[in-house]
Amino acid sequence: MADPIRWARYHWQRLVSAEGRDGSNSSSNSSDKCYQSTKTTGKHRIVIPCLGHFKEEYEKVSKLYMNNRIRTTKYTLLNFIPRNLFEQFHRAANLYFLFLVVLNWVPLVEAFQKEITMLPLVVVLTIIAVKDGIEDYSKYKLDKQINNLLTKVYSRKEKKYIDQCWKDVNVGDFIRLSCNEIIPADMVLLYSTDPDGICHIETAGLDGETNLKQRQVVRGFAEQVSEIDPEKFSSRIECESPSNDLSRFRGFVEHSNKERVGLSKENLIMRGCTIRNTEAVVGIVVYAGHETKAMLNNSGPRYKRSKLERRLNTDILWCVLLLILMCLIGALGHGLWLSRYSEMPFFNIPEPDGKSTPPALAGFYMFWTMIILLQVLIPISLYVSIEIVKLGQIYLIQNDTDFYHEKMDSTIQCRALNIAEDLGQIQYIFSDKTGTLTENKMVFRRCSIAGHEYCHEENTKRLESYQEADLEGEDLADALCSSLSLMPKQKEHSCRTANEPLNSKSLNQAAAGCSASGGEDGASDIPRSRHVAFSSPIETDVVPDTQLLEKFNHISFHSFEQSEEIDREQSLETMYITDFFLALAICNTVVVSSPNQPRQKMRLAPLGRIPIKSLEEIKQMFQRLSVRRLSSSPLPSAKESSFPESSNTFVGKLSIFRVKLASPAAEGVTQMANVPQTADRQQSPKVPPPGEQDSVDVAAGSKTCDPEPYLEQCPITMLRYEAESPDEAAMVYAARAYKCTLQTRTPDQVTVDLGALGSLTFQLLHILPFDSVRKRMSVVVRHPLSNKVVIYTKGADSVIMDLCSIPTDVHSSKIKQKKIKARTQKHLDDYARRGLRTLCIAKRVMSDEEYAEWLNSHFLAETSIDNREELLLESATRLETKLTLLGATGIEDRLQEGVPDTIEALRKAGIKIWMLTGDKKETAVNIAYACRLLEPDDKVFTLKSQNRDACTLLMNSILEAIQKSIDAKNNHCPKLASASSGTSTPTAEFSAGLVIDGKTLEYTLHESLQNIFLELTGKCRAVVCCRVTPLQKSEVVRLVRNNLKVMTLAVGDGANDVSMIQTADTGVGVSGQEGMQAVMASDFAISQFKHLRKLLLVHGHWCYTRLANMILYFFYKNVAYVNLLFWYQFFCGFSGTSMTDYWILIFFNLLFTSVPPIIYGILDKDVSAELLMQLPQLYLTGQNSMAYSPLTFWITLLDAFYQSMVCFFVPYFAYCGSDIDIFSFGNPLNLAALFIILLHLLIESKTLTWIHVTVIVGSILFYFIFALTFGAACKTCNPPSNPYWIMQKHMTDPVFYLICVLATCIALMPRYLFRVLQGTLFPSPVLRAKHLDRLTPEEQREAIKQWKDDCFVAHRVDFQGTSLRSSSVEDAASEKRQHQHVRHVANA
Repeated sequence: MADPIRWARYHWQRLVSAEGRDGSNSSSNSSDKCYQSTKTTGKHRIVIPCLGHFKEEYEKVSKLYMNNRIRTTKYTLLNFIPRNLFEQFHRAANLYFLFLVVLNWVPLVEAFQKEITMLPLVVVLTIIAVKDGIEDYSKYKLDKQINNLLTKVYSRKEKKYIDQCWKDVNVGDFIRLSCNEIIPADMVLLYSTDPDGICHIETAGLDGETNLKQRQVVRGFAEQVSEIDPEKFSSRIECESPSNDLSRFRGFVEHSNKERVGLSKENLIMRGCTIRNTEAVVGIVVYAGHETKAMLNNSGPRYKRSKLERRLNTDILWCVLLLILMCLIGALGHGLWLSRYSEMPFFNIPEPDGKSTPPALAGFYMFWTMIILLQVLIPISLYVSIEIVKLGQIYLIQNDTDFYHEKMDSTIQCRALNIAEDLGQIQYIFSDKTGTLTENKMVFRRCSIAGHEYCHEENTKRLESYQEADLEGEDLADALCSSLSLMPKQKEHSCRTANEPLNSKSLNQAAAGCSASGGEDGASDIPRSRHVAFSSPIETDVVPDTQLLEKFNHISFHSFEQSEEIDREQSLETMYITDFFLALAICNTVVVSSPNQPRQKMRLAPLGRIPIKSLEEIKQMFQRLSVRRLSSSPLPSAKESSFPESSNTFVGKLSIFRVKLASPAAEGVTQMANVPQTADRQQSPKVPPPGEQDSVDVAAGSKTCDPEPYLEQCPITMLRYEAESPDEAAMVYAARAYKCTLQTRTPDQVTVDLGALGSLTFQLLHILPFDSVRKRMSVVVRHPLSNKVVIYTKGADSVIMDLCSIPTDVHSSKIKQKKIKARTQKHLDDYARRGLRTLCIAKRVMSDEEYAEWLNSHFLAETSIDNREELLLESATRLETKLTLLGATGIEDRLQEGVPDTIEALRKAGIKIWMLTGDKKETAVNIAYACRLLEPDDKVFTLKSQNRDACTLLMNSILEAIQKSIDAKNNHCPKLASASSGTSTPTAEFSAGLVIDGKTLEYTLHESLQNIFLELTGKCRAVVCCRVTPLQKSEVVRLVRNNLKVMTLAVGDGANDVSMIQTADTGVGVSGQEGMQAVMASDFAISQFKHLRKLLLVHGHWCYTRLANMILYFFYKNVAYVNLLFWYQFFCGFSGTSMTDYWILIFFNLLFTSVPPIIYGILDKDVSAELLMQLPQLYLTGQNSMAYSPLTFWITLLDAFYQSMVCFFVPYFAYCGSDIDIFSFGNPLNLAALFIILLHLLIESKTLTWIHVTVIVGSILFYFIFALTFGAACKTCNPPSNPYWIMQKHMTDPVFYLICVLATCIALMPRYLFRVLQGTLFPSPVLRAKHLDRLTPEEQREAIKQWKDDCFVAHRVDFQGTSLRSSSVEDAASEKRQHQHVRHVANA
């Protein structure tokens, strides 16, 4: 035993001397370079505490960083008015009206009183300013509340932690947080009360994920027995500059001896997260305030400009041109009028020098006067009305109860407030698959191990009979609560078998229900019923395969030893099965916790924390610890037993070997421990079964630790697995079903209860997380039985299969590996055809020399800041080679409810749907068929090539094949037409689908192939892109949107869909089980894909038609009213005179006619929601912009010109030759215009409710009240003409009423007759659907059925016609394709 002790002493001295020597030289030099680059480039930041010898340097550095005070408000009391006005005048319309106000102050062109011209602009600016002020004040109150929250900050004056407000926290401060406390700033974790240096955080406030995440203390600080003393902190931190990337943090800690320790996101706890299941933590602030990742990601509601708004801006420009034309006519007319007088007319006031203004100059002045007079042609109130209407539409969408999802207790969220109308014009939908079309509930279905498939038929039967919606969960939970309370104490082996399904119900769920309903403990303030994602009974309850379970039960310590030594087929299969389930259990980032306790310590104390005081005790320890005892059942942490600092001698330093894995000498200690283990094995080759060995002697003289009471307190079946992805959870639950139970996970080890082998504690050396480039994840562990370094890898079969090597040393092993690989590939293809998600499992055993060599390079990658991702990727690639294939898994992700019907309805609505997924081709195609994206009659073409030229030829050949099929079907087109006229049963026509993989998609996105690719996809009814990366998803959306000029919508549920969602015109996030990152990046958030149907077909249709009709109505009423002034100019010498009082002129559009169109834009319904859901074809009206197009715009303006002429000339001819004064002539014009404009709205309204009637009647009454009051009170308001008592006189004159009625009837007659004829002779689809609302339910059902049949036949005939027309346009490339005959690839 003396040899291992001498070996340990020698290597310890060598390690210390090497670190001190190397660290003082190379590290210091590189450190100085880094600091120099920081000062020059500013890419990094240095964080030091304001303590000790850092005080002077802190004063210099701290000035560069922000404090923790946040301010999300735009304004202050001092800058509110100037800044708000500055922002409002960024809008061109406001600048235009400001120009008119200034222009009206010029005496030569003055048209109105100065105050009157300012009134419309002041009203609009005031309304928007009040709205902005209210919003900003609510933000101010929230900011004040957050800034004044208290936290514990270390005070250098008082030498202790004191309460300080969040706003007073600075970079470099030490903060102490307790359980359930919110983190005030981004901090590097330096201490945790957890013995393993772990801190659990909940990131729901940051990314919406409710699963607990593990963060760990910086390597080298986790071994502290007591809490870190800030006064003794002598290290400095260098990290990257603030960024909004939540998944990345790069930096290092440099100690006083120049030793560096790398920092990653695992060491960073971010602002807004909550400490969970950890008593207390201490960290140092690295980012504060607006530099924290939470604040950098807080962009607030997104602003997009809708398609309708872009069209509106174009029409506003047309109105400006029309205004200029009318003003030119006025200026020219005024000049000609004056030139008719040989002498100065009596109404023309001369200049002070007695001269008169020349007609040409007078015409120029009159141009600007007419601009002021006819300013109402540009609707200033339209922008305010649009904002109000959009808010009303959003309110109605958010309060639609059909969007509420009871299981998730969530409803729709509208995050973009100004593009609701775009929902009614979508032409392309790009959808993710997993979690969007599917439930994202991963159910373990099949697996293949060592080339043998295990179908899990019993589990399949359970899933078929499983009805999660009909679970009687409450009754079961109550029954199990009573039974569990009376259940006798179970031993360890009983705990392991208790996880089998009980009447297809989860015992975990029932037990959790018991704990949630009764009892109080220290953690009572944490909601016990907190939902854990991926933990529904359908996911957790796995029935093992009988054959595989029998093989697994035969695994013992003896058989495992034989499999390591003897290369027999049976022994090889034993090793494969063992490693397969070990990989399922530990190759993940699952957090293990208990539903009842904050967190249970469930493992043996680490080697470095056992109270050993001498080298002799090390010798005794190695003599007593057997293999079984080293990996025995987890026990409460030894941290509770205190020991003096003097005990921290050799073994205290020895913890560096366990935690500081950056040193290649790390494997030495394990080799030292392996010698007595081997000797121990030879003495007692058979390990006692679990349960018989109830105690473990840790050291000589130590107390016996009995694990049984602890296991009774928290049985294995009560463990809670909190996974970041559903695949990880499914695999852990599957492994648990085979008694390979993940018990605990710490930063440095993982404990697994593996059947007859008992609890095995793996030393966790490294985790190489999954990324979209590698498409795999690996864990590096030291196996407790073989003491070898083992890499377990899982990932996509397209990647893992290429990384698996065939042994070259033994011929028999080579043949076996080839057979296993071939059989596994066959099973993978079968799983994919069944629609299962596939993953390959592999492993690699490394020698200590290989691991040490890789570790040196990996340490450099970990501690670098620049190019860190590239270096880590290169390091991971070097490690994940020469893998041994263990097997594969097939996991089912079932479709969400209503997905097939939703996709079918959206396609009938004329929307093309693309599926973009990272799954393999067979899985994606299977799901596409299941959700009716592809139909059984579709001819599916697969686009897969190895280079760009081959891709071009293949696309040409597919286009030729589609053209030939279209021509063949076109020959039968007359027969189809005759058959369609005689029967409602349609004849099948040609329909194509396209499947393309990610590698080929990269070629098609090249600029030279984009056009042909879009031509190909345009002839396919569905496109499925598989094996695509997140970046490719966004590139595809951008390609279609920009090149085809179509409206696009992207829908997804995960972080990998964020770029796609942000690229599309409209982004929809599904608030599923993978957090809220997609939701936070989206414009609209839904809880189920089926809600997309009503969101688009109903609310999208309504929002578009309402807003489009309201905008047209605004143009109509403004043009109609302003033309009354224009016609009057022909009879007043184009003098810019108004026949209406200026106050009535301004208030007419601002008050009297402003509210009815707003109500019309919010509440009007052309078709009921039920019919819009049943008749998706009605969506085409919005998709084709039928409600608001250039044609409808100009027709509306022509109608406005006609109605204004009638409204003007009927009173004109009625009063012609009379001595009526100017305002008495204008009064009937105003009232007739009011009636015409409001009744025009009634004709256009599809819905007439009491609200519409009340608003219209109220507007008329308000006009009368104002006119009567104004006429009675205003005697000298506008000398020399005054409106005094004019309305009162007219109300006693029958001619006045006759004029108003006659003008109204003549003006509205064409519009009314057009609508009547349109509804009877050539009704639009919307009018036909509107008629169905009036039928009885039986008649309505029959009419809808007939409608669907007619549309179905028409769609098929139109499809052929469209395909024929599109195929007839052939360019030079098409002619070239005639000479390039390449056999197309078709997969049905």
